[in-house]
Amino acid sequence: MTIVRTENLSKVYNPDTVPVHALRDVSIAIEEGEFTALRGPSGSGKTTLLNMISGLDRPTSGKVFIDGHEISKMKDGERIDFRLQNIGFVFQHYNLIPVFTARENVSFIMMLQNRSKREIQQRADDLLDQVGLGDRKDARPAQLSGGQQQRVAVARALASEPRFILADEPTANLDTESAMNLLDIMETMNRERSITFVFSTHDQRVIDRARRVITMVDGAVFRDEIQHAHELQES
Repeated sequence: MTIVRTENLSKVYNPDTVPVHALRDVSIAIEEGEFTALRGPSGSGKTTLLNMISGLDRPTSGKVFIDGHEISKMKDGERIDFRLQNIGFVFQHYNLIPVFTARENVSFIMMLQNRSKREIQQRADDLLDQVGLGDRKDARPAQLSGGQQQRVAVARALASEPRFILADEPTANLDTESAMNLLDIMETMNRERSITFVFSTHDQRVIDRARRVITMVDGAVFRDEIQHAHELQES
């Protein structure tokens, strides 16, 4: 089942002064259960593409569909609500709320969804257990290592039960052991629960784990290839 589809997506910044063509006629489809990496040099358009898919930015031309809903034409309020219900985010710099505990950071998005207090606490605790932080639920971000903070960010991204997760350079600030542990967690969730992940990354450690790699150059898709095809067949 196709979760994400873009049609002839283009983005031009500063069109009236010095135009910067961040995306050029990008058409891709992401299927449910994919573990996909967008790779390419800085300025290749991969983060811009994530921003278009998430509705954080609007394309200059073209369309973005999530589960058949064209988010590129939604009004701002509609897009915000749609993101809240359907898309999880993991950022390079964690973006945790510093005065909140790990449990509170994971709980926050569910509070925005107006879930019951009991459901919020149970799900937050379960998710922190799943990412190996069952004993650090009451710790604030400053009391956690970078790898632990990023695991909280993954738990937070999963809290809303999104259709898919967008991860923008999630391992960039992590040492090798922390990065591998984080990738193990995300890969397990992908394989065992069919959670769809789309990464924007320079990190070869992520690219080596991905089962589909989309290479971008100068705002366009240069190559789109499947790797580890035997694992796809087994899953």
